[in-house]
Amino acid sequence: MYVVYVLQSSKDGRLYKGMTKNLEKRFKQHNQGENKSTKGFIPWKLVYKKSFDSRLKAREYEKYLKSGIGREFLHEILKRPRGATE
Repeated sequence: MYVVYVLQSSKDGRLYKGMTKNLEKRFKQHNQGENKSTKGFIPWKLVYKKSFDSRLKAREYEKYLKSGIGREFLHEILKRPRGATE
């Protein structure tokens, strides 16, 4: 199982999109400063995740979230109240 995830920096609100097989481990790595591109913006909080049964599908979705339309989608779902559905 692969997970595409979005983190938000509590420091400045920026978003980071990634993909992993072990979300718990990867999240800890981000918050412990083990990732060069995220260590300057600790702490991070998990704001979105979606699971996939194949690496290819997960990678395609990660690319989508990093595109202009994907960023718009994230902006819309992140401003919804907790518990709202897609």
